[in-house]
Amino acid sequence: MQIDISSLRSIFNPKLRPLIGVDIGSTSIRMVELVDGGRGVPRVERYAIEPLPNDAVVDGNMASLDAVAEGLKACWRKLGTKTRNVALALPTAAVITKKITLPANLREQEMEIQVESEANQYLPFALEEVNLDFQIIGPSPSSQDDVEVLLAASRKERVEDRVAVAEMAGLKPVVVDIEAYAIQAAYELLLVHLPQGGQEQVVALINVGATVTKVSIMKGEQQLYAREQAFGGAQLTDSIMRVYGVSSAEAEKMKYSDTPPDNYEAEVLHPFVVNMAEEVARALQFFFTSTPHNEVHHIILAGGAVLVAGAAECVKQQTGVNTLLADPFAGMSIAPGVRAKQLRADAPSLLVACGLALRKFD
Repeated sequence: MQIDISSLRSIFNPKLRPLIGVDIGSTSIRMVELVDGGRGVPRVERYAIEPLPNDAVVDGNMASLDAVAEGLKACWRKLGTKTRNVALALPTAAVITKKITLPANLREQEMEIQVESEANQYLPFALEEVNLDFQIIGPSPSSQDDVEVLLAASRKERVEDRVAVAEMAGLKPVVVDIEAYAIQAAYELLLVHLPQGGQEQVVALINVGATVTKVSIMKGEQQLYAREQAFGGAQLTDSIMRVYGVSSAEAEKMKYSDTPPDNYEAEVLHPFVVNMAEEVARALQFFFTSTPHNEVHHIILAGGAVLVAGAAECVKQQTGVNTLLADPFAGMSIAPGVRAKQLRADAPSLLVACGLALRKFD
């Protein structure tokens, strides 16, 4: 199914200003604060990354609220801001979305009743167990008297856990978004750096996380294809631990060290990067065999796992497709306190946090 998500805005809660985008991942917390740099162009005011203890977050679930709250506190202090309003994201897999058609002349309260009635048909659990919200996408293409409406629902505990850890850290959660839509918001910033702004070109956005690689193939603002594959940076961490007999925390540091062991690149890093490239090639083959499309013009790599040396070059060699690392900040000005070189290095891992921070400008 082709999904046009260009008109979607925030889900579950209204937006307030100022705002920090907060991405709570499996291995770290990432925060981004954007301000108006003039003429409507965002400026990177500050950002911070804080590692999380092992197993504090597992498959998007808060296994240890205390550990995540402490991580949020530490990251916020590192950020050095007075802003406490935050935008958080739910894992896409934790949210059920459904596009429905409703009469355009309904008042808001009537539409809420209709949405709840429709939701009862699609949700595998009772309405009182979920947070439910909806967004009018636009006129129905099949009837001028109807509108298309996107409804989104998640189990209350998934939302409540995120709200709880933010509040435990002294922060004020004002937006709970969906990870895929946060990525989409940041993705639009990436298009402007492609030839012809990416118009009429097929772009594969590959987000390699700790345990899962999320593939989204787009044409303009239209999603053509999406899938998840069981591959991530945790495999490199495990290899480092096994080869060098170090802890998980030490292995994470070794990934990005300027002085790795002599045999690190050949024995550990290169095999991982080759595996990553093969996973990307496999994802493209799945796309070609399950859709009418037979070409991808660009690959954009995102996520913490692609920060290792040689990732983009290896993927390009394996697939034959122009490959670049995601940098949503490339067209933004940068505050004097932000180290530009380090921001460019970290940018591929900041896509979700950046997309959440952009909610300030909605």
